[in-house]
Amino acid sequence: MIPEIRVPTHEPLVHLLRDGMVEGVHHGSAVVLAPDGRVLFSAGDVESAFYPRSAAKPLQATAMARLGVELSPAGFAVGAASHSGEDIHLAEVLRTLDGAGLTAEDLRTPEGLPFDPVERDAWIASGRTASRSAHNCSGKHAAMLATCRLRGWSTKDYLDAGHPLQRAIAESVEDLTGQRIPKVAVDGCGAPLFAVSLRGLASAVGKIAAAAPGTPAGLVAEGIRKHPELVAGTRRDVTALMRAVPGLIAKDGFEAVQVAALPDGTAIAIKIADGGDRARQPVLAAALALCGVDREVLKPFTGPPGLCVTGALAEIQLAA
Repeated sequence: MIPEIRVPTHEPLVHLLRDGMVEGVHHGSAVVLAPDGRVLFSAGDVESAFYPRSAAKPLQATAMARLGVELSPAGFAVGAASHSGEDIHLAEVLRTLDGAGLTAEDLRTPEGLPFDPVERDAWIASGRTASRSAHNCSGKHAAMLATCRLRGWSTKDYLDAGHPLQRAIAESVEDLTGQRIPKVAVDGCGAPLFAVSLRGLASAVGKIAAAAPGTPAGLVAEGIRKHPELVAGTRRDVTALMRAVPGLIAKDGFEAVQVAALPDGTAIAIKIADGGDRARQPVLAAALALCGVDREVLKPFTGPPGLCVTGALAEIQLAA
């Protein structure tokens, strides 16, 4: 199957209420899959092609593990990360590069400042300037470089869509999603970005979460579970959520994309149409409640005051 490139038919997922009246509406799409791939819930358009942005990083990390790159659990965690730019992240990025006989100069990420506002302010106050290693995607790029060095592939052009690394990643993405890639773009970090469907993305993340220990996907899942602070940051909601829900793996992406999966392979994929991040958390919390996660555990992750999940997902919540 090849996801169709079309304007997605999103539907209202979240209302912003003020004194009981709807002040704003966030449209989007969401899907929840059972471990066997059955659709437990869907809203909006979960079959059309879209860009998963950084929510695809666990898939890319799995592809590199399949290619044989040897990283510690922390190395796989930062390899699947959109990190905050804290010292713990930068140290692990440099450790991955050093293990491959490379340096930060070999990275092809754009020069950037730490993603986390606290870290960014401290960075600027200390007089530090933008760097390739501070970019939130530097962990993925370090893992890509390490994979290239292992396989004997060139490192100067590792971001080219025709490079053996990127062709292998594309093959792995298609295998994990069970779908052909309909379009390849360039992500904000310069790496190829493969379009998928929400259902395909959820299927892939569910397979990674349920993978047997020691397998390539299992190594990635282990790293994410052991080091959620490296996948995001010490002040990030995704890190806090993974710490709160045992065995959960989760990854956010720019333009309000979110994936999450439980150890049995039950998986969630979400896209908020307008890219507004404030709607991502309440939809994810509602979807996790549908999957049986304790609602008390999820209370801190329901988003800012006034946001209310609406539509079919809210009706299922009320009936549960």
